[in-house]
Amino acid sequence: MERESQLAEMVRCVNEGGRLVLLSGEAGVGKSALLEATRRDLGAVRWSWSACDGLFIPQPLTPLFDLAEQLGGDLLERCEAGAEREELFRALLHELGSTGVPDVVVVEDVHWADEATLDLLRFLGRRLRGAPVTVIASIRDDETAGDALRVALGDLAAQPTTCRIRLEPLSADAVRTLTEGSGFAADDVFRLTAGNPFYVTELLQAEGPGVPASARDVALARAVRLDPSAREALETAALIGAGVELSLLTALSSAAGLDGLLTSALLVADGIRLRFRHEIVRLAVAEAVPPHRSFLIHRRVLEALHAQGCDDDARLAHLAEGAGDADAVLRHAPAAARRASQLGAHHEAAAQFARTLRFAGAAARDRRAELSEDFADELALLDRFAEAEDAARQALAMRREIGDRLGEGADLARLARIAASLCRGRDAAEQTRAALAVLEPLGPTAELARAYATLAHQCLLGTDYESAIRWARRARQLAERFDATDVLSGALNTEAAGAAGLGREWTGLMQRALEVALAGRHQDQAGRAYANLAGISEGRLRFADAERCLHEGIAYCDEHDITAYATFLRGDLAHVLERTGRWDEAVATAHRILSEAGTSPVGRQCALVRLGVIRARRGESGFWPVLDEAAATADHQGEPPYQVAARLARAEANWLAGHPSKARREAESAARPGAGCTAAERGAVAVWLRRTGSRQTVRGELAEPYQRMIDGDATGAATLWTELGCPYEAGLALLDSGEEELLHQAYRIFTELGADATAQLTRRALRRLGARFVPTGPRPTTRAHPLGLTRRQHDVLGLLADGCTNAQIAERLFISAKTVDHHVSAILAKLQAPDRATAGRIARLGVPGFGVSSRPVR
Repeated sequence: MERESQLAEMVRCVNEGGRLVLLSGEAGVGKSALLEATRRDLGAVRWSWSACDGLFIPQPLTPLFDLAEQLGGDLLERCEAGAEREELFRALLHELGSTGVPDVVVVEDVHWADEATLDLLRFLGRRLRGAPVTVIASIRDDETAGDALRVALGDLAAQPTTCRIRLEPLSADAVRTLTEGSGFAADDVFRLTAGNPFYVTELLQAEGPGVPASARDVALARAVRLDPSAREALETAALIGAGVELSLLTALSSAAGLDGLLTSALLVADGIRLRFRHEIVRLAVAEAVPPHRSFLIHRRVLEALHAQGCDDDARLAHLAEGAGDADAVLRHAPAAARRASQLGAHHEAAAQFARTLRFAGAAARDRRAELSEDFADELALLDRFAEAEDAARQALAMRREIGDRLGEGADLARLARIAASLCRGRDAAEQTRAALAVLEPLGPTAELARAYATLAHQCLLGTDYESAIRWARRARQLAERFDATDVLSGALNTEAAGAAGLGREWTGLMQRALEVALAGRHQDQAGRAYANLAGISEGRLRFADAERCLHEGIAYCDEHDITAYATFLRGDLAHVLERTGRWDEAVATAHRILSEAGTSPVGRQCALVRLGVIRARRGESGFWPVLDEAAATADHQGEPPYQVAARLARAEANWLAGHPSKARREAESAARPGAGCTAAERGAVAVWLRRTGSRQTVRGELAEPYQRMIDGDATGAATLWTELGCPYEAGLALLDSGEEELLHQAYRIFTELGADATAQLTRRALRRLGARFVPTGPRPTTRAHPLGLTRRQHDVLGLLADGCTNAQIAERLFISAKTVDHHVSAILAKLQAPDRATAGRIARLGVPGFGVSSRPVR
C-alpha cells in the first residue's frame, strides 16, 4: 500500500542493471516487503540475499560470506581458503553476471555493517556500470549512523550508478483503509504507530488489548542496546508521557544518559519537546519498567513538575497514581475530570473520577459521595447506566450515613432518572416520590427544582401532558430563582414537548431550551433538546425536518462525547430512514446501535423495532427474537409510544406471516397505550385495527394520511404518503383498497423496496380478485442474486472486493461516502462477514463476474 512508485522505480533499476540502490526507511516501514514484491514482479533474475549482523562486535564481511554460500564457484573456494579481502571482492564481481541472466544482490541492514562491508559496497558501486547486476542495500535511517557509515553513504551517493529510494510510513488514509472492519479506531491506530506498517499490522492482528508481543519484543530489542544510563533516561521519558520536555528530562537524567538516548533515534524532536517516534514503542518500554522502578520514576517526575509549577491536572493525576500519592490524586484527578467534562470529553472525565475513587478511601464521606455523584453523571452520559446506578447508590448510602437530607433527596432523584433510562418505569416513579418526600419539607432548593423536573419528565413519558406541563413550570420557577440553568433547560424542554402532545405551540419553548443548554454548556440537555426537536417533527410526519435535526444533533453529541443521546438519536434516524424507504441505511444504523457493547435498553429499543419490521417485510429470518426483545422492553418500560411501536411491529409481522388472529391481538394491545399518544401514533393504531379486522376503534384526532385510509380513500392516502416521502405506507394504502389497478401499483412499490413478504401478500390479493395478470415474483435482479444483494449493493461489493476505499467507491458510483458506509454495513450483515476483506473473498467465490480487476458499475 502506497508503494506503487517505489516498486516501479525498483523494477526499473533492476531491468536497466548496473545500479546500486540505497533503500532506506525506518525499521518496520516495509523495506523487506518491497524487495519481495520486486522479486515477484520480475522474471528471469538470479537473486542473492545477505544481511549484516546487529552484533556489538560484528564479524567482518558477513554479507560476502552469505553470498558465497549461494553463488558458489570460485568465490566460495576463495572464502574457504581464507583469501585476502581484495581477492574476495574481485571474485564476487567476477561471479556476478556470469550465468547469462541478470543478478540482484541484496545486502540488508547496512546500518549494522562493519567497515570491510562498507568498503565492499564502495568497490561494487564503482564497477557496476554496464554490468547486468543490481546491488540493493537496505538501511534503517532511524538507527544511529556512525562516522564510517556516514562517510560511506556520502561516497556511494556520489556514484553515478547509485539510485536512492526511501520509504515513508503509511498515511492516515492508508491506515484508515487497513483498519476498516477490524474493530479498531483508525485514529488510535495511527496515533500509536505513526503509520509504521509493521506496528500497524501487528496491532491489527493482536489478540486482546495492550502492546502486541511481537511489537514489544522489537521495541525492547532496540532499547536493550543502550548503555545503563541511556536506558534509564529512556524509561524516564517513556513514563513521562507522549510529549517530553527536554528541560524536564535534563533535570531527571545524567548528561551521559541523555546523550545516549538522543543519539538512539528512538525519540525525535517535536518543537520544544521530544516524542517517541512511535507511541507503541513508548508503551512497550513503559510496560517493561519493573514496578519498583516505575514507582520511583513517577514520584521523581511528579516532584519535578510540581517544582516547575505545572498546572496540567490530567498529567499530574496520571503521575500521582503511578507514584501512589493519594493526596496528589485527590487534588488533581477531580479537577482534570471536571475540565474534561466541560470540554465534552466524557470518557476521560469518567476515567478520572474512577481514578479518584480508587484513592478516596481515606477521604471524608461527603467528599466521596460528591465524587460518586459526579462519576454517576458522567457514566449516564456514556450510556453506562448500570454502572451509573451503582455509583449513585453508593453516594446515596453515604449521604444517609452522614444525615445529609438534601444530598439524599438529590441522589434519589438521580436514581429515578437512571431507572427510567434502564426502562424500569415503576422504580423511577417510586424513587421520584421518595425524593420529593425528602426534599419538599426542606423548602425551596435547586435540588427540589431538579426533582420537580424529573417528575415532569416522567409524566411526559407516560403521555400525561397536562401534569408534565404543570410540574415543569414549577421546576422552571425554582430553577430561575436558584440560577440552575441545566434544570431550566430540561423544564423548558418538557413543557414544550407536553404542549406539542396537546397540539399547542411548542417551538419557541423548545428553541429556548436548546439555547439555554448550549449557552450553559449543559451538553446532556442539549442532546435531549435535539432529540425532542427531531422526535416531535417525526411525530408530525415532517420527516425532512426531523432528519436535518437528527444529523445536527448526532454531530453535536459525537463531538461532545454524549454516547447516550447519540445512540438515542441514531435510533430515531433509523426510524426516519425506514419510513422514507431507505431500508439498507436503516438496517445499517440499527446494526451499529445493537453492535455497541453495553448499549442501554432504551438505546436498543428503536433499533430493535426497525430491524425486526424490515426483516419481516423482506421475508428474511431472525425478526422474531428482536421483536420479542423490543416488546418485553416496552412492557417493562411502561411508556406508551414504545409500547405502540413494538406492538404494531409485531402485528405487522404476524399479518405478513399469515397469522391474522395473532396480528389482531397485537394491534388491539396497542389501542390502550395509543389513546394518549400523538395523532400519527393513534392513526397507525386505528389503521392496523382496521387492517386486522378488529372491532375496536381509537378515539381522538388521527393524522390526515391515516384518516384517509380509515375513510377508504386509498388514492388520496397514497398521494399524501408519497408527498411525505413514505413509499411503504403509500403501498399499504393502495393494498388496503382491494382494487386491481391499485394493487398492481402497490406491488411495484413493494418490489422496488425489496419488501418480498408484502409483495407476496399483494400477489395473493390479486389472485383472489381473479386478476388477469398476476406478477410471478419480485424483481429478478434482487431475487436471483446469489448473495441476496440489491443491485446497488452488488455494485458496492464489486468495488469493495477490488480493495477500494469508501471514498473511492463513492466517487465511482456518484453517491455520498455516508451512503457507501451504510451499504457496506448492510453487505457485511447480509454476508455475515466480520470485515471488508472477508466480504471481498466471499464475493469472488460466490458471485460470477467478480474478479480482482472487476468493475461492476452501470
